[in-house]
Amino acid sequence: MGKATARNPKESALRSLPIRRFVRKFTPLRPTLAVLFLGGVALVSPASLAGQQATDADVTGISVQSSPQVFAVMCALGAAGYQVDESLLAQMPARRALRADLLKMQGPATDALRQFYQDHALADPGDTLSRYMTFAIVAGPPPDFNLPQNQELLPPDVVALDGFQEVLANFYREARLGSRWTWVAPEYEPALESYRGALRQIVTVSDAYLREIVKPNGRRTFTVYVEPLVGARTNFRNYGDQYSIVVGATADMPVDAIQHAYLHFVLDPLVLRNRPLIYKKRALLTVAARAPRLPVEYDNDFISFVDECLIKSVELRLRNLSGAQLEAALRENDQSGFILVRPLVAQLRLFEKAGPAMSYYFADLISGIDVDAEQKRFQGFAFPPAGTGPAPQQHENSEAVLASDLDRSLAEGNRQLQQKDVTAAAETFERILAKYPNDTRAMYGLAIASVVSGHGDQAKELFERITTASSDAESASVDPQILAWSHVYLGRIDDLQDQRDLAVSEYRAALGVDDGPADARAAAQGGIEAAYKAPAHHPDDGSEEPSQ
Repeated sequence: MGKATARNPKESALRSLPIRRFVRKFTPLRPTLAVLFLGGVALVSPASLAGQQATDADVTGISVQSSPQVFAVMCALGAAGYQVDESLLAQMPARRALRADLLKMQGPATDALRQFYQDHALADPGDTLSRYMTFAIVAGPPPDFNLPQNQELLPPDVVALDGFQEVLANFYREARLGSRWTWVAPEYEPALESYRGALRQIVTVSDAYLREIVKPNGRRTFTVYVEPLVGARTNFRNYGDQYSIVVGATADMPVDAIQHAYLHFVLDPLVLRNRPLIYKKRALLTVAARAPRLPVEYDNDFISFVDECLIKSVELRLRNLSGAQLEAALRENDQSGFILVRPLVAQLRLFEKAGPAMSYYFADLISGIDVDAEQKRFQGFAFPPAGTGPAPQQHENSEAVLASDLDRSLAEGNRQLQQKDVTAAAETFERILAKYPNDTRAMYGLAIASVVSGHGDQAKELFERITTASSDAESASVDPQILAWSHVYLGRIDDLQDQRDLAVSEYRAALGVDDGPADARAAAQGGIEAAYKAPAHHPDDGSEEPSQ
């Protein structure tokens, strides 16, 4: 969810990770949020409100684990110069010795790693760490760290680290991290046990309040990954149905951050299932968007906005604040643009007196929000400026404003694609094209949505518009990656229609795109060597996703 225009077609088509991403430092009083993911080791968590417990992650999908992938990535970052707090390793002599060894590492793979890290470092170390943690969560196990076959669905953070998989695999072998992992793994256990106890408490309290029992379905997972070297930064992501938070082994456990992430895991599906009802209240987003402090990702995403307000509301009710404390928190949320927290807290008070579980009460919760009353409440309300600086200028260049609006709309559509909400994504890209009919990024996003939903004819027409636009003088700036992948998809469509000669022609055109990405070139070369065949249909998904 960002303002920047995507430059990579995969990033353009899938701009942001599923629902959201947080990367912050936490404090002892209000730890914060942040990152995500899958993996596997041991887990313990409540299986029901009655206090029954499971010791198998496969039973509940809720776990606390260490991760060889996260470990390997943090070792690589350490060897490349990423600064960590050495005091975090005070009780972990094996890890401390390993870190010292990695800093002295020499070799071709290590040199390549350090150069890659230098070339991809961001101004904020937290943002840099976030990218690599996303990679660690998405990547497969060592030694190869294979990424998902369907590269179109890779998160933008992973796309930005194009080439890191090979760099990491080579470093993993040169540094012999496989044997080193075996050596240090036992030192994780005390921290894992502490987090398991904390997670049990979070799940028990949250589920009891919501009167919900998380039912395992084999697909949805919530994982807390413990990695000492991430320090006081937590990273949260949800990648489809897989929710993860990566935390450090610090003295001040980020309980608030884990609870926030877990509430997303429980409540996100309710919000998504009730989108038509929620949309009836979307006039309130216009009010919220006036707040300079409101994160830009919510400006055009009312569903995510309601989702975040709901979770903030539940957190406030779980904290058992005094009247004065609650009012101060509600006032802060109003000033920050999260204007639905107050009415949702009022509705939660009614929920607490009712009997049904949240999944049955949710419609009443949303219906209880009075749009007219909330609009009236904010008439003349002066939202404070962002940070400590002056309020945003009101006379921005109109062209810059239009570009910002376009980027936000593209980000919304790409986020919806990432969430597999193909219908909403298609509607978003269609709205963009109605206003900007020649924007090839919107064409590409709508084409991908058409591919996923099985509308091959529409997808073909859109891809052809992109390739045709590349030859027009007015559209000479078509992103080479979008152009290359458009040719690849046209070739695949031709293959599926038994038009092999046309398909090969498109694959050759993809290879001829200047500065085309390596993955598109590889896909094109594969298409020349063998006709493309449709992937197997997933029994749990009504659409066939494009694969590369």
